[in-house]
Amino acid sequence: MNKQLYEAIQFPDEAFPYIMYTHTNHGSVPLGRGVNDLHWHEELQMTLVTKGKLTIQINGIDYELRAGQAIFINKSVLHIVTRLSHDGEYVSFNFPEKLLAFYSDSAMERNYVLPYTNSYLLSLEIKGDAAWENEILQILNDMKKEFEWKKNWGWQYEISIKTVKLWLILISNISLPSEETSKHNRLQQERLQLMLSFIHQNYTNTLTLKEIADAAHLSVSECTRGFKKSIHITPYDYLIKYRIKKSCELLASTEYAITEIARRVGFNHVNHFIQSFKKHRGLTPKEFRSSSSSIF
Repeated sequence: MNKQLYEAIQFPDEAFPYIMYTHTNHGSVPLGRGVNDLHWHEELQMTLVTKGKLTIQINGIDYELRAGQAIFINKSVLHIVTRLSHDGEYVSFNFPEKLLAFYSDSAMERNYVLPYTNSYLLSLEIKGDAAWENEILQILNDMKKEFEWKKNWGWQYEISIKTVKLWLILISNISLPSEETSKHNRLQQERLQLMLSFIHQNYTNTLTLKEIADAAHLSVSECTRGFKKSIHITPYDYLIKYRIKKSCELLASTEYAITEIARRVGFNHVNHFIQSFKKHRGLTPKEFRSSSSSIF
């Protein structure tokens, strides 16, 4: 899988593979994949909104969450926060499924972990509509404090115990989705990942719709339908958007001429690049470069 979509999480302590990211519109602490950054990872994720509102897109479905609400995201699931209110903030807890298993091939792993993490369950909203949801939200808030405060003796145990408790509450209150619709969702997700990876690896070249479709062994019409259903834009629009994103990085970090940047991100004509850039960013590449608020 393409490394630009895949997030290899760098844990502060490899002996305790657990991390909490704090994300705002200005970036992530520690450095990670935040707002408007489509990605997936092997770890499980619990995301808690701490300020404002956000929209997170998972397999083409938009979930609207406000402060105090959370969402569970299963391993290897493509997701992206598409909108975060001006003053918004959210935290993401990422940890491997083995943390819930105690040890390899345990009864816990066989009965309570793998049947869920290997299922077709992609995500689950936790909005506080039921008592068990409120219990999970309370645990997440407690864990946030644990991560932010001075780490006392035994804090890794505290976090692990809370996470296992949270997991047991979660799996005790859900039923797994029916296999047929879920299989289709997973397949859709895998095909999309193949096509997006192909774009990310080849955006500097002239790409055809057929080449993008071929990456997932689909027809052109199926490819277009898959994009529209999953990320609500056409493959071509996604390609242009991605090229603009990469051009912003070059504009902010290099002295290359506009013509050279256009060429490097796959535009054959500089005028097409400037028009597309202005359409997506509301200003020209030159204005973007000279702007002090060049955040991409």
